[in-house]
Amino acid sequence: MRVIPAADIADVLTFPELIETLRSAFRQGVVTPVRHHHSIQFPDQAEATLLLMPSWNDFDQQGHSERGYVGVKIVTVFPDNASRAKAAVAGVYLLFSGKSGEPLAVIDGSALTVWRTAAASALAASYLARPDAKRLLMVGAGALAPYLIEAHAAVRPIEEVLIWNRRPEKAERLAERLRPRRYRPHFTEDLEGAVRGADIVSCATLSNHPIVKGEWLKPGAHLDLVGGFRPEMRETDDDAIRRARVFVDTREGAMKEAGDIAQPLESGVLTADDITADLFELTRGEKAGRRFYDQITLFKSVGTALEDLAAAILVFSRA
Repeated sequence: MRVIPAADIADVLTFPELIETLRSAFRQGVVTPVRHHHSIQFPDQAEATLLLMPSWNDFDQQGHSERGYVGVKIVTVFPDNASRAKAAVAGVYLLFSGKSGEPLAVIDGSALTVWRTAAASALAASYLARPDAKRLLMVGAGALAPYLIEAHAAVRPIEEVLIWNRRPEKAERLAERLRPRRYRPHFTEDLEGAVRGADIVSCATLSNHPIVKGEWLKPGAHLDLVGGFRPEMRETDDDAIRRARVFVDTREGAMKEAGDIAQPLESGVLTADDITADLFELTRGEKAGRRFYDQITLFKSVGTALEDLAAAILVFSRA
């Protein structure tokens, strides 16, 4: 059994290749049972989360597989880790042979997650963001932010990146880290102004309350919501839902787990039929993405084990 650390993942992955790997995976599909989602209560800190995300592929009707894999990601989310100078999300990915069930690799789950999450958002943007999108706003400056910026820049001609964070010094540090790049990175404290000028707004926060207001989105903008993964979490408001054509990575996951979708569904602002498509339908050409230049599009990602399995197989084959 091989152990593949984060450094090895960075050595073998590129966003163009990973995005295309995810595009193929959504077109083909794999078995993805509903993930296990457990809350962990502590008396002296914020509620933590344990996620178990299994998936497998390439089995015939007799249960045989010559090249299939079985995988499971085990993830913890500790929101208070920022005060400890630690990442909020940590985990490992276990990859098994689909033929024998033998363990093949233990892969750094945190690194795999940021790569595949960013690639999924970029995959959605390849259908939903305007082809001439040049200005990207990154809301949040955590571990996922630089990956989202690079992934979006892999599918659109990004020239300028603004970074906003509740703690401006953290946004400033990230902007400095990203120099030099083919795009110009800057930090900003003017969230409203940055949203109003952005072609793509990507959000990766742990907020329980809307940060980006729908009224700020300009015609033709694409809103990428990544951070909220529980029903009580929100990164945008109902106005954004009303103004946008809404897309999700998976219908079941987004409707059940994502507050940016589940709360508008519960209040009646959004109906299930208002969700235009998921990534399965987009990649298979069953539903159209952006239909006209001035349309506002919204993509909500909660993650799916399909993405982890596809990324893990790619890493295992390269590392």
